[in-house]
Amino acid sequence: MTTEFLITALIVCLLPGTGVLYTLAIGLGRGFRASIAAAFGCTMGIIPAALASIVGLAAIFHTSALAFQLLKYLGVAYLLYMAWTMLRSGGAMSLEADRAAVPMAKVAISGALINVLNPKLSLFFLAFLPQFVSVEAPNATATMLLHAAVFMAITFVTFVGYGACAALARDYVISRPNVLKWIRRSFAATFGILGLRLALSDR
Repeated sequence: MTTEFLITALIVCLLPGTGVLYTLAIGLGRGFRASIAAAFGCTMGIIPAALASIVGLAAIFHTSALAFQLLKYLGVAYLLYMAWTMLRSGGAMSLEADRAAVPMAKVAISGALINVLNPKLSLFFLAFLPQFVSVEAPNATATMLLHAAVFMAITFVTFVGYGACAALARDYVISRPNVLKWIRRSFAATFGILGLRLALSDR
């Protein structure tokens, strides 16, 4: 495994996306422990895309417009649902001081679905892994699995870091209603914009 791969993977994980956004929102609204569950869920959501790219199933999404469109619109619907959940009082992503407890499993599952329902993630792995592992190399499948596992580990650690930062800012945000309202609306709008971008994308 090369240093180039590790640096590239870290940069990719640091880039803001739906998983980062979700983890930040959970960290702000539920605290550090819940943000770990969110980071874990988002990381587990990578598994289907990684396996799909390794066994070649991602090529189906690249060649089959129907398969890609079906998963894409499921992803769009879920992102819009997440935007609505952000605005809804008492939801899993609610940024309120007083709210009912939400099971960590539910937080993790929501995070996993964000990545599972993103068809671009499988295409990303299809393009990403072959840059660092030759398909003609001995034990290429095992090597790609190892690279995918390392990428997931970097994702988890990075997202936990994002969640920790959000949790540290939680008391400041919760105690300021105007800031809280702005953040809730900003997160909801961002999820909506991400859903719109996915809906308008061809590939």
